Amino acid sequence: MENVLREVLKENRIETNKVVDSTIKKLLNNVKVSELSKSINDLKSRILEIFNMTKEIEEFKESHIVIPNANAKKEYAFTFDMARFPSIKIKGIKNLELVGLEFDTENVTIFGSPTIADQIDIQIEFFNEEDENLELNIKSIPFIVNADPKDLWLNKPSPENSRFPKEENLTYSTGFLDKKIVVASKRGRSHAHEGTFRDDDFLVRSLSNDWEVVAVADGAGSAKFARAGSKFATEYIIQSFDNDTFLQTLSSEVDSYFDDQSADDIKLKNKTFIINSLYKTVKQLNEALGDYATSEEINLKDLHTTLIFCLVKKFDFGYVILSFGVGDCPINVIGKDETDVKLLNILDVGEFSGGTRFITMSEIFSRPDIADRFGINCFPDFSKLILMTDGIYDPKFVVESKLENLESWKNFLRDLDGENEENIKVDFVNDQNIEVQLSDWMDFWSKGNHDDRTLAVIY
Repeated sequence: MENVLREVLKENRIETNKVVDSTIKKLLNNVKVSELSKSINDLKSRILEIFNMTKEIEEFKESHIVIPNANAKKEYAFTFDMARFPSIKIKGIKNLELVGLEFDTENVTIFGSPTIADQIDIQIEFFNEEDENLELNIKSIPFIVNADPKDLWLNKPSPENSRFPKEENLTYSTGFLDKKIVVASKRGRSHAHEGTFRDDDFLVRSLSNDWEVVAVADGAGSAKFARAGSKFATEYIIQSFDNDTFLQTLSSEVDSYFDDQSADDIKLKNKTFIINSLYKTVKQLNEALGDYATSEEINLKDLHTTLIFCLVKKFDFGYVILSFGVGDCPINVIGKDETDVKLLNILDVGEFSGGTRFITMSEIFSRPDIADRFGINCFPDFSKLILMTDGIYDPKFVVESKLENLESWKNFLRDLDGENEENIKVDFVNDQNIEVQLSDWMDFWSKGNHDDRTLAVIY
């Protein structure tokens, strides 16, 4: 109490002397002065409480809070760190609804999946719980939702009156021997953005003598009429094999080739017939493409296209797959128990580099590796036979070596099974809508990979 008295005297410029000191001493026992002194201390304490309360409000208002950007269509969560402001409570945040987000008051968390890209100011409504009136205050913070990269790409239709029109997206599924096949071919984002055609193509057909054939082609992006080249190549190769006499003879030659009782010279003759038959058909395709270019009065290079195909038949001793490939599109077989994988064709990358080669190029037939482009393989059974264009291969495998890496294929199969950002599953068991599922899956986002995508799976 004495301190209070001296502060009052000091504020009123009453100097200390003997009389003042004796007066103070006497007032120390004065009940009225004691009560007033206590009230003054209480008031000071209350004023200090109000000051600190208000100071915390102002500090929170002025604090620099960095809220990370959200991304449109992706899950988002941000929790405020309130350790520095123990008495500050956030009641709500205005404007979050503009971008499809919500605020969890109990956990002090912004959460949700933003529906649109935008830049907004969010209004944080808060109060100090020490305030008996719980007066609301506002703190404004800029908040950004980045655009989904997919939304930045246009989807222009292909021109209606152009030469060699082609569907932008195509799917197909049916039985394949005693298995099934599903194929999807989708126009790449780069083509969609420019309003140009899909250059990929595929064709599947059941042939006589229990043979099946599937062909996939990737028209060169630099070729003006690549879409026509890929379509012509797949149709021609399929039609060429649709010959009863040839397929009967082919079956006999294959049967003999894989017969353990056949002598080595017989096996060599069988192999020669098989490869020469495939070679002859592919060479005729090359020549036919030249004739086609002439008839359409276009340059052959404008029809540049890769080509892979498989002739498949189930024999008593297993599934025989006769294959061919030129370009950078792989053909792979995954073993029955998914414990092994085999690449059936050479790709024009790596040691075969020098630019992707095309079926339109006559020089491939004079190269020493031409025989290596044809495959004769037999499998007791298999889980999946897969053909794809580089629109799938590039983003999912990146390099050729991974095409023969079992773990890379397991990752790819898990991806197909729904372990991906979009959670899209291609269900090979309950496959009623498998065409749609595969087409949807092929919309996956991969930075820098916007080419046409074609994937054929025999399962």
